[in-house]
Amino acid sequence: MAIETVKGFRDVFPPESLKRRKVREIIEKNFKLFGFTPVETPSIEYEELAKGDNEKDEAVSERFKLKDRGDRELSLRYEFTFQLKRIFKENPNIKLPLRRYQIGNMFRDEPVEKDRYREFMQLDADIIGDSSMKADAECLALADKICKELGINYKLKINNRKLLNSMLKKIEITDTEKVLRELDKVEKFGEDEVKKNLTKFADKVQIVELFKLLQKNIDYFVKEKFEGAEELNELFKILKQYDIKPIFSPSLVRGFSYYTGNIFEGYNEKIKGSLFGGGRYDNLVGKYIKRDIPAVGNSYGRILDYPDIQAENTKAILISIKQDKKTIELMKTLRESQISCFMMDKPGKAMEYANSSSIPYVIFIGDEEAKKGKFKLRDMKTGKEKMLVEKSLIKEMKR
Repeated sequence: MAIETVKGFRDVFPPESLKRRKVREIIEKNFKLFGFTPVETPSIEYEELAKGDNEKDEAVSERFKLKDRGDRELSLRYEFTFQLKRIFKENPNIKLPLRRYQIGNMFRDEPVEKDRYREFMQLDADIIGDSSMKADAECLALADKICKELGINYKLKINNRKLLNSMLKKIEITDTEKVLRELDKVEKFGEDEVKKNLTKFADKVQIVELFKLLQKNIDYFVKEKFEGAEELNELFKILKQYDIKPIFSPSLVRGFSYYTGNIFEGYNEKIKGSLFGGGRYDNLVGKYIKRDIPAVGNSYGRILDYPDIQAENTKAILISIKQDKKTIELMKTLRESQISCFMMDKPGKAMEYANSSSIPYVIFIGDEEAKKGKFKLRDMKTGKEKMLVEKSLIKEMKR
């Protein structure tokens, strides 16, 4: 038996775990700030629901499948979005628009790469029941706020699935899905490789015409009345009011099975893959109740691993030198003041632990401190020590 982490999974320890927790807290805080409310769903769904209508989608085809004791076929969730179909079937009277956010772990049985795992946390925010481009803009304003607070420089790329389909229709390409799958690889493999692969589904003239169209700007598509162009144009105008500058990226495709309108992704040149991504999926949510329910959303995942932020750590170790009662009293007071701390009784070991764990302070409580009613505070970064009364000690540590 191999006593080791399963391939594609990982343990996360401090300080990385603290940083990830801090990023998650910032994202969740902004979800709430923008009026999104939390929803929780199970990690396991019936296989029939998880499989859906398009098993060719990478995320769907790489789902983990299992069976319970009753021999029922089940799947671990690979995203949150497909669960919305079931939610609205079982709760058809949910008040709309619903601004929901959800945080949880996903599972995909996919090839293992650096910084890509088979279990990963996803943080989603969706607006369900609002067909206006203002909803799309709100999702992107949220992403902008999150990236700025995390100190991430990013580029926002936007496209529209209706526009893509309209381009292919214009040049009479019929294998739409296969061509889109190839276009989705432009960023990864380059134009030459994609053009070569496209010869399986289109003739050379069509391929040349397609790449000519991909060089056009949004004004051209609006003027020529391409479907989806006006939606994009309206979104760009609203984003201008938010001081957000998107990049029109006509080869951006994203997931194949459910996006119906605007699609978007946030990138940083130093990071492999997207920081966030999402789009409009108007044909999914109301599927099982025969209702048209518009929806748009954004998902965050890899962003947890990248921001260079200072995470909150334990603030102090209290070193009791045969003064446990006095130390416990101080520890209770510090915790009531929201100062994180714990107690140790061996000075050398405590100092070593504080240094290795980047804990900024140690506090000595011995006979001298007990007699004077003061405590010796040591700054582990500078090595400086101060004798302080309790009130001054708290004030110093909260600075």
